Amino acid sequence: MKKSLQGLLTLLLVLVVQIGFAQEKTVTGTVLDEDGLPLPGVNVIEQGTSNGTQTDFDGNYSISVAPGDVLVFSYVGFQQQTITVGSSNVYNVSLLVDAAALDEVVVTGYVTQKKSDITGSLVEVSEEKLTEYAAASVDQALQGNVAGLAVSASSGTPGSVANIRIRGISSITAGNEPLYVIDGVPVNNGNASASAATSSISALAAIDQSTIESITVLKDASATAQYGARGANGVILITTKGGKYGTTRFNFTSQVGFQNDAIEQPTPLTNAQRIVLASEAYVNDGFFATEAEAEDFLVNNSALFAQWDQAGRPESNWQQVLRNPDALFQQYSLSASGGGEDNRFFASIGYLEQEATVIGSSFERISGSLNFSKDFSPSLKFSSNNTASYSFQDAFLELSAYFDSPRTATYFMNPLRQPYNEDGTPAEIGGALPNPLISTRDNFNENRFTRIISGNSLDWEIGGGFSAGAKFNVDLQLYNYRTYTNRNYGYGVPTSGDASQYDRTNAFYVFQNYLNYDFEINADHRFDVKVLQEYQASRSYFLGGAGNNFADDGLFYLASAGTPTSVTSSFSDWYMGAYLGLLQYSAFDSRYVLNLSYRKEGNSRFAADNRWGDFYSVGAAWNLHKENFLADAGAIDYLKLRGSYGVTGNANIGLNNYQSLFTYGVDYNGEGAQAVSTFGNNDLSWEINKTFDVGLEFGFFQNALTGSIAYFNRDSEDLLLDVPLSQTTGFATQTQNIGELNNQGFEFQLTANIIDTEDVGLSIGGNLATVENEVTKLPLDPNGIERTITTTITRIETGHPVREYYMPTWAGVNPETGNDEWYVNGVDGETTTNFNDAEAVFQGGNSIPTITAGMNLNFNFKGFFINAQGYYAGGHKIYEGWHLYLHQTNGFPILAYNGYQSLLDRWQEPGDVARHSKFTSAGQPWQRHSKYLYDADFLRLRTVTVGYDLPSTAMEQIGMTSARIYVRGNNLATWVKDDNLLYDPEQDLGGETGLETPPTKAVLVGVNLTF
Repeated sequence: MKKSLQGLLTLLLVLVVQIGFAQEKTVTGTVLDEDGLPLPGVNVIEQGTSNGTQTDFDGNYSISVAPGDVLVFSYVGFQQQTITVGSSNVYNVSLLVDAAALDEVVVTGYVTQKKSDITGSLVEVSEEKLTEYAAASVDQALQGNVAGLAVSASSGTPGSVANIRIRGISSITAGNEPLYVIDGVPVNNGNASASAATSSISALAAIDQSTIESITVLKDASATAQYGARGANGVILITTKGGKYGTTRFNFTSQVGFQNDAIEQPTPLTNAQRIVLASEAYVNDGFFATEAEAEDFLVNNSALFAQWDQAGRPESNWQQVLRNPDALFQQYSLSASGGGEDNRFFASIGYLEQEATVIGSSFERISGSLNFSKDFSPSLKFSSNNTASYSFQDAFLELSAYFDSPRTATYFMNPLRQPYNEDGTPAEIGGALPNPLISTRDNFNENRFTRIISGNSLDWEIGGGFSAGAKFNVDLQLYNYRTYTNRNYGYGVPTSGDASQYDRTNAFYVFQNYLNYDFEINADHRFDVKVLQEYQASRSYFLGGAGNNFADDGLFYLASAGTPTSVTSSFSDWYMGAYLGLLQYSAFDSRYVLNLSYRKEGNSRFAADNRWGDFYSVGAAWNLHKENFLADAGAIDYLKLRGSYGVTGNANIGLNNYQSLFTYGVDYNGEGAQAVSTFGNNDLSWEINKTFDVGLEFGFFQNALTGSIAYFNRDSEDLLLDVPLSQTTGFATQTQNIGELNNQGFEFQLTANIIDTEDVGLSIGGNLATVENEVTKLPLDPNGIERTITTTITRIETGHPVREYYMPTWAGVNPETGNDEWYVNGVDGETTTNFNDAEAVFQGGNSIPTITAGMNLNFNFKGFFINAQGYYAGGHKIYEGWHLYLHQTNGFPILAYNGYQSLLDRWQEPGDVARHSKFTSAGQPWQRHSKYLYDADFLRLRTVTVGYDLPSTAMEQIGMTSARIYVRGNNLATWVKDDNLLYDPEQDLGGETGLETPPTKAVLVGVNLTF
């Protein structure tokens, strides 16, 4: 009996086990589209759980489920489909195109809109495009991807600020930078450095590119007016990655490579060349009959030349010594994302290191992010996006005339000086030009930047079309700048070492509350209404000090300074409050769309009576492809006519411009005193921009050919300018709202998908934009004459672009005399050798490109792919800033410092046609004229990527979803219009070349793994 019972229990146990195994099984299948082609990346989720997977490159999937479970198949642009698991182990699915879903949703500011409902001008740049350009700061990756957006690097130093202008210049004295918005909340951007002399450091360099999903650029008033005064110069919306429903996925990206200068840099003169030119100068001035006699004089009367001659006339190559060839670039990122029905997360950690192409400069960043969301109920949702980073920039003093900086010393260092001693150690060179090999070793200029951004939102679906929510954002920036100049060699010797330290804390807070109401009338009329309240506060704390007289170079903190020399501190704050209303009306399936916005904004930068401004926009769109009269036009898939008009402001000015300010000091009796230093103006108000925009967007031949054409016209009024005052006031000028200018232009974008099959894909595209800028009104002086604003090389005058170059016109070198000549009237005709007799005239351009273009090509074949992008900028000019030292044909510069080898193209005897005049030993006055003004047009091969996507079947065998390997090149080739331009044409928008670190080209190897 006992044995029978044991046998029965064993049998029951086997049956239970078998039933348990039967409840879980592996289901496989293939997901195809309507044409029978496989769909990779389709989400396959067990309904009600976080159990899920994705289809591979061939559309195959595999998942463990039990009979009776429901599988949900979802894919962007296709209708969702569900299948109940039965006895079969194979379920093949065909997904149908969702026409409504194909009308993609785009973030346009405080709202998201379908593409057909957008009435403004905007461009979305995908993650794939952003990651094709290797840089510490993501804004540099926008170049060439957005029509009407011009990007120029202020320096090639890693982490430095990039200058961005959208559709020209909107202001003369206020800021022209766009507003940056991360995940819906405005954040601070710009140069985080507290030093005006060292390399800049971009606040955007704190953000890891690999965490960004996309960037949307808003350009016209219909898109930017919702941001009020901050949207006057365009808005750049950054959307970071969020969690995805399903099994946790990991992604690892890495790219490592080397960098060099993007174009060949000017070559300094050798000693042999310098002595020839100096000898010519003495002969030309009549001091010697022959160049041989002049050379003997130099050798016998200069200790350095004598040593050089006795040593066999060796050459030192400071340019090569101070370069950092094949500078390292490496970037790594590891992320994880996933989630269930009511929660999602995305987490990442990243590291970047980028060396400069000169010694003594580099950039490092460690970053991390955590984005998560939680659905407390189907109607109440919370999300939090957080990122933190620590950046370190080893910089040098490149923004002024610091002669021991590697870039300056490259061309100023006398090549008679040898960089190394005979034992290989750096040589201690005396005089005004210390050896940079020692300076970069024993001195330091360091930027440390910590940034924490936290954006938190709570959204509530109330029901009946109503929803509400709140957002709170914190952007905390901690900046530390430290510099030390050693006590034993160089500039720090007279003071026994110099040190300074500056600490700045910037805190930005943004609060938003909103209420939405969406409703329909007869299903043909849809209304989306949003009202929003916003408050922003900014507080900045600054503390700095300096000292000298240090006992030891290892004790370089200010506490060790024997003589404190300065201490300073400050606090500044500003506040903004706003109320916003948005209305979108769409009729008959978005055939007709109307968007309205109104924003009332107050800003503490203005006096109480002028603190509030009113900004608004109206935009309309007509989706012609939905009209019945185009129903039979089979070639037309998408055709939209849009137009908008809006008014925005510009409050990007100083915090206290409207106030009269006092200065305090000590008078000659040692008593404290105060005096009015600035004559305030309580009537100061917003600069105003009025923008009209009209465009046509299209898609033909099943969207194989897509593009857009647009025209914009922006009038900027009430510009803040300094108006001359009567001398009886005791002040020279007062800032007033009085100037006006205009920007207008056209924008074109075109993409052609030439081949789109399972195995082969080929597309080409491009964008082009023009912009014309003109000053239309300036203040009058006390005599009623319209004022002009003139610098040494530019002038602001009505009827001309802002800061058009203004100087005498060089007529060339006289072939008979070898002297420089200039046009007397500044244009043509009579010439003169007396610079002071030449009239200064406008030179027909400024430093802002009037035409920009981007070109791209994408090709793939069975896993292999090639992507390439080019960029063109033209119609602008650039002035050579250091020619007064390095491009002069008199003896002093080349004997005291050095010069460029291009000086060898000089006049030597009658009949010579040369670029440069004859050399002379007499000093020449500093003269700025058009000889050193160059056309800055250039075409650059921005990116080329060649890679391979490994087969998904092979990846699955090793537990991975996808793998990509590639080789990438950035800035591999550059074509410059003006052969006389020795510098990289991509320069700071200030319009003058300097000796900052030049832009770089890079060759990188990378991998992208998903598992």
